[in-house]
Amino acid sequence: MNDNDIKRISRLTAILTQLQTKRVITSTAMAEKFGVSVRTIYRDIRILEQAGVPISISNGKGYSLMEGYRIPPVMFTENEANALITIEQVILNNSDSSLVGAYKDAISKIKAVLLYATKDKVELLANRIAVSPAIPNITTSDSLTLIQNALTTFKVLNITYRSERKNEETDRNIEPFALYYTLKESWALIAYCQLRRDYRMFRLDRIIKVELLELSFKPHELTLATYLKNKEKNFNTPDT
Repeated sequence: MNDNDIKRISRLTAILTQLQTKRVITSTAMAEKFGVSVRTIYRDIRILEQAGVPISISNGKGYSLMEGYRIPPVMFTENEANALITIEQVILNNSDSSLVGAYKDAISKIKAVLLYATKDKVELLANRIAVSPAIPNITTSDSLTLIQNALTTFKVLNITYRSERKNEETDRNIEPFALYYTLKESWALIAYCQLRRDYRMFRLDRIIKVELLELSFKPHELTLATYLKNKEKNFNTPDT
């Protein structure tokens, strides 16, 4: 096996990972990612199809895997495993307990597929990483994962929120738009507030109660980049 064969096998594996990760991906995007021609990607796709991988063209926009098809677990390299373990130490000090719990479950599944030699090294690394005590390990919210689910399924949330300036509580329905991690090591939710008829930023540690409603909303046409750019021009504190 020569170097070209090794590169192709590596690329085929990476293409499979991309197809499993993304709903639709174009040949142009894959060509740019792997530094090859679009024609090479076409040949790679044909090789995968001949190997029995059910790849379909989605509305002429790009390639996707057939619904329900599952690829065997990907084996992580030592560097990839080290990166995940490093991030774990930061996540464990996060201010939202629901995120901490979800990450613990995810990292346990990842550790289960590591090779024994890598597991030993990962365990050593985990015991040699510490997070500065200057970052307070105080749980201030537990609703991040619920909000994430509402954001990706376009569901309305009903919240009871305590404003920062007036320190008053209000009940309102909001449409989750994006999440923002502040310099104070805490999470904020950017959402369209049906009460104020405008976009607002809500600190998660000031959301007293949150309920997922069975009401859906249309995806927002506004992009996060546009919102943040406008926010910089007219800087406001959360929910003002």
